[in-house]
Amino acid sequence: MKIIISNTSGVPIYEQIKEQIKSAILSGEVEENQLLPSLRQLARELKISVLTTTRAYTELEQEGYVTNVQGKGCYVLGRGSELIREQLLRDIEENLSAAIKSARRADVSKDDLVKMLRILMEDEGYE
Repeated sequence: MKIIISNTSGVPIYEQIKEQIKSAILSGEVEENQLLPSLRQLARELKISVLTTTRAYTELEQEGYVTNVQGKGCYVLGRGSELIREQLLRDIEENLSAAIKSARRADVSKDDLVKMLRILMEDEGYE
């Protein structure tokens, strides 16, 4: 997992770190029970304050993406975590909503849209 920080984005650095780690967890790039870099290690790699990495990890823990084991480090929670599942469901809803809006603009019927979804699901091996 590679974290890239932008000083010109207008987004606080801790938020950039949190969102990139969250994205890596949701995409499966970072696996369940995987140990994240230590606070000091990540701060050193990104050339930022340990307080900044601590804030990112604390918020990830509060949101249910990771758990901090005292003296051992910060571990990714399983995809079965209720909060992670809720985030994934919200992502699905947003993407489906965007697809529906695009279908309306393209004058695609409801039946054709459902057929397209079924075809795509089959192509992806979704049963």
